[in-house]
Order: sequence, then structure tokens, then C-alpha cells
Amino acid sequence: MNKILVIQTAFVGDAVLTLPMIQKLKDIFNDAEIHVLCIPSSAEIFSVSPYVNEVLIYDKKEKDKGFLSLVKLILQIRSEKYSRIYSPHRSIRTAMVVKFSGAKLTFGFNNSSLKNIYTYLVNYDKSKHEVQRNLDLIGYSYNANSWKIRPELKITQVLSKPLEKLFVNYTDKSKYIVVAPGSVWNTKIYPSQFYRDIIKYLIDQKYFVLLIGGKNDQALCESLVFEFENYANSIAGKVSLLESVLVLEKAEMLISNDSAPTHLGMCADIPVLTIYCSTVPDFGFYPYNLKSSYISYNDLTCKPCGIHGYNKCPIKTFDCAYKLKPDIVISKIEEMLNGGK
Repeated sequence: MNKILVIQTAFVGDAVLTLPMIQKLKDIFNDAEIHVLCIPSSAEIFSVSPYVNEVLIYDKKEKDKGFLSLVKLILQIRSEKYSRIYSPHRSIRTAMVVKFSGAKLTFGFNNSSLKNIYTYLVNYDKSKHEVQRNLDLIGYSYNANSWKIRPELKITQVLSKPLEKLFVNYTDKSKYIVVAPGSVWNTKIYPSQFYRDIIKYLIDQKYFVLLIGGKNDQALCESLVFEFENYANSIAGKVSLLESVLVLEKAEMLISNDSAPTHLGMCADIPVLTIYCSTVPDFGFYPYNLKSSYISYNDLTCKPCGIHGYNKCPIKTFDCAYKLKPDIVISKIEEMLNGGK
């Protein structure tokens, strides 16, 4: 059996952005098995891709972080006898796995750590979207629009709590908007007082508001909905990633920071408005379906301050967020709800 390994041990958002590449890889090698090496938090995503045959989980920050675990992983990968390895991930640890994998054909980006261990290097074009860069890795040709491939998930599970139960006592359960106000990086988080203004606006427009996020976002989300009893609810930390996608599929819109929910919105194929604080859309992680858009205050010499962001603003002003006033964001929301972009 021809077997191909894709290595993507980055965050959930990066995992979602790898799915279009995997889908086209299956088109190119339709008789091959595709395996994915990933971390525990993104295994749920890859496990429901109809194009992935097997998911290998590598818990690199917890139980598998030692050297012996790395050796064990390499031995496992060698035993699979992969014909090809594609690695969107670019770390030293990934390079070591590729080096000793036994695969004859290996593909990585030219900005990867230990890049010379790869059989073929592909240019990592910073001017492109991450989906395009990943398609470049497998040699897939595309035009200005054909790269905008929806990440496909085959979700057979149902919500652990029926959708209508999430709406507290609200009457119109067919019209709701999802807000994802959290992020792993603090300087990616739009100020909570601004999000409060946005939530109030949405409620005034007769929308119910559902807040989503991980367990680390739970306190933030619950504080935001506290004063809007019966008109908003937080399910942050209470549903799985796949349940979040199910919730998004029926939403009118998603409003998110530059973080993983943006990419889950692409799986759901709904309008997404991504708010950029310390980062910029030019990094290539913006929502890309035809229904979506983004907003960013760019008239700053300090922006962007980093590819990911920081726990605190390096110059202690956080102007990239505070100068992007909520009325500017609300104006963009109005435009999108009325059919614009």
C-alpha cells in the first residue's frame, strides 16, 4: 500500500488550514493512504476528515516531550514505510522525524529548520495565504480563486446539548451570531469592553449571541454575557471543537479574533469577520470564503509586532486594538449583514 505522511503538529487553526492540501493530495494520489501526525488538540479535526486514513498523535508538550518518546515516534514512523512525507510544520523536532523516517521523498519549506534534510524544498511565499503555501508544498496548481477550498469535515456526532437548549429563554432561536473573543495570545484579543459594545449592538438588532472558545476563554466569555441574561450565552469550554463547527454551521455570522475560530468558520462556510489587533491579514491567515472579511487598524509603525503576538503589548499602548473603535467594527458588521464584504 502506498502511504503518505503529513506532519502538522501546530495549533488547531494551522491544522484546519492543512485540510485543503490533504484534500488535493488525495486527488493526486487517489490510491494512497494518507496519515497525519498531529498534537492531541487537533486530532479531533483530522479524525473526521474523509481524506485521512489514520491519525498519529504526538503529545510533544506533555507525555511525549522527552527524547525517548521522540525515538519511539521515529521507530513507529519507520515501521509504516511511508513513500512520501509532506511537512507544513517547520520545527527542528519535525526535521529530525523526517530525517530518520526512512521515506525516500520528503517535502518541506525552504524556511524549515534543518532544511537540507528534505529531498525537495518549496518556497515559503510570505505574500500568499497559508492555504496557498500548503498547496505549493504538494505542487498543486491554482488560480486566483481555485485555491479557496473549503476544509471538509464529516461530522456524524450531534451536540451533547441540543442547540435550542443553548439559547436560555430567548424566543427566536433561528437567528443567532457567534462571537469568539479569546486567543492563546493576549495581544490578539480585542478589548473586552469593545466586545461588550458589539454584543449589545447585536442584541439590539434582535440577534441572540453565542460565545465560543476553549476552556482558557471560559472566564472571559462568561463575563461578557453576564449582563445580557436571556439574550446571550457562553458555551466556551463546554463543547468540543466539532460541536463548535455544528453550532457555527447554523449561525448568521462569526466575529472572531485572529485565532482558530476564524478557520473553523471556513469549515462551516459562513460569513466570518476577523478582527486583527497586533497581527495583520498579510501574514496569510485571514478568512477566505466569498462571504467573509476582516478589519485591522494599520496606521501604526509598531504593527505588526510579531507573527503570533505577545502576552503584553511590547510598548504598553495596545494602540492596535484601542484605536480600532467598536463603532468601526460595528459598521463593518452592518455592511456584511446587509450583503456586503
